[in-house]
Amino acid sequence: MAAYAAYNIYTGATGRPVQQQLRSITGAAADYAPNDPAGEWRSPARDYANTRYSPLAQINRSNVARLKVAWSFSDGTLYGHEGAPLVVGNTMYVVSPYPNVAYALDLSKPGAPIKWSYDAKTSPIAIGKACCDAVLRGWAYADGKLIFNLLDAHTVAVDANTGKELWRTKMANVEHGVTMTMAAFVAGNKVFVGNSGGEMGVSGWLAALDLNSGKELWRAYGIGNDQQARLGSDFQPFYSWMRGKDLGVRTWPAGMWKTGAAATWGFVSYDPKTNLLYYGTSNPGPRVPSQRPGDNLWTSAVFARDANSGMAKWAYQYTPHDEWDYDGVNEHMLLNIPWQGQRRDVLVHFDRNGFAYTIDRRSGQVLVADQYAYQNWSNGVDLRTGRPIVKPEMEPKPGQTLKRVCPPDIGTKDWQPSAFNPHTGLVYTGIFNICMDLTDHVVSYIAGTPYDGMEMKRYPADGKHWGGFIAWDPVRGRKLWEIPEKFMVMSGTLSTAGDVLFYGTVDGWFRAVDAWTGKVLWSQKLSSGIIGQPMTYTGPDGRQYVAIYTGVGGAAMVSADTPGFPARGGALYVFSLDGQSPGSGAGMLETEANAAASQADVTQKGRH
Repeated sequence: MAAYAAYNIYTGATGRPVQQQLRSITGAAADYAPNDPAGEWRSPARDYANTRYSPLAQINRSNVARLKVAWSFSDGTLYGHEGAPLVVGNTMYVVSPYPNVAYALDLSKPGAPIKWSYDAKTSPIAIGKACCDAVLRGWAYADGKLIFNLLDAHTVAVDANTGKELWRTKMANVEHGVTMTMAAFVAGNKVFVGNSGGEMGVSGWLAALDLNSGKELWRAYGIGNDQQARLGSDFQPFYSWMRGKDLGVRTWPAGMWKTGAAATWGFVSYDPKTNLLYYGTSNPGPRVPSQRPGDNLWTSAVFARDANSGMAKWAYQYTPHDEWDYDGVNEHMLLNIPWQGQRRDVLVHFDRNGFAYTIDRRSGQVLVADQYAYQNWSNGVDLRTGRPIVKPEMEPKPGQTLKRVCPPDIGTKDWQPSAFNPHTGLVYTGIFNICMDLTDHVVSYIAGTPYDGMEMKRYPADGKHWGGFIAWDPVRGRKLWEIPEKFMVMSGTLSTAGDVLFYGTVDGWFRAVDAWTGKVLWSQKLSSGIIGQPMTYTGPDGRQYVAIYTGVGGAAMVSADTPGFPARGGALYVFSLDGQSPGSGAGMLETEANAAASQADVTQKGRH
């Protein structure tokens, strides 16, 4: 309780000076491997642990209100912009949503002109197969390569200096309903990618590719027999109900596992000490639960897998027999926490089902599972069994409308990633405050078409606030403060050593918040809704910049009928103190309208 007393001192509850609060509230810590240069941002989360923490502190609580736009960039696409720009050296890399055009921007020159662009010529068939907008959630840099997924189920690597394609690997047939929207993840000499299509009855998987050649090294399915799911003799789930042979088949009605989904479209984490990957799986298919009695393993779950072999060490299912489309794909942040007199390596996960989990990442034991946003489908999680306590009255039945199910299918938080601050020891995330009226309809499977059956009407739980932004204690399982928002908060979160947090709202407000108190220190209204991931970097001029993509889309469109909902359209905004940059200043007339920019305009023509 001493840490909480210190927190109260900081917020002024005792009237003592703010400066007295400098110690962590929770004692949580993180490993920031691969420890990239402080001023760079080479992967969507910046580190393997998915902390989205930057050691930069030039922008801090005392001066963040001076932020102004330094420069901006538009890629000309209208689909949802969910990714984070990358910065390596003096170059920024961005990739558009469909048609997945990549750009390298020269940060050393005024206005950050285009150095090169690469058009992947993604198949337009993919647009009709993507369930929830033609988005891309990120890209990665490694070994001089920019690596990203295409909506039409390919993974590509291009030369980061020239934009020349180095390899291109077909991962699946988009005609069958398989798309790829996740951010490619790199650890060592491997690229890890997964598929989307949980609403199309696809078989979900995670695959490892060779970084240099793009050759597939292994593929592990989220459903199927133990060989397909890569479960061997050393697979040891903590809870007994997840132990047994071929549970990815036997927990389904005969044959239904073949179209059971368990897609992998969220973020991957990696522990270099154990060489284990952590990632979640999607909803079961179809989304109508009465058609698939059983736990439906390994959907709506988390896997711990060896990065070299792909063999699983343990798994845990967040929502057995998922009846509401809650998935388990949200990010898994790797932390080290004090626990009952010892230090424990854990993963922290905000599930769409409304519970935040702190799990021992060596064993899969759930240490904490507490509600972080409003839900009414469960009476909690039984820590002895690891299973949620489902309210029978909240289970849907075909043809009957079930009123006020909270949260809805997109959860109390969707894929948008959280962030960690080592000074406070807290985790921060955007949340939803939404319910739905749900009607299920029996469906049949037809390859390449929706295998869905859920009819939903969604609305704010309290009638006015669609979302919010919270600070969470992952050790005690408590929310410390919340900023209510009229619209959904579906952006990622950025945390910095200046103890400033950044997030955006679906109606286009970009905010900076005090990591200790939750006080909003600065806000800027941008041109479209924000569902991207903020990042920060040091420019070649030594200044710290903060960047965010606007461009509403994806699941945020469930609130599109709300008055004030913004127009679509992607734009990158880059901020600095007082708006200073190499191109600022009176009389600056230099431009870089070069051939690459003209080429980019041509490749986009007619492809929106």
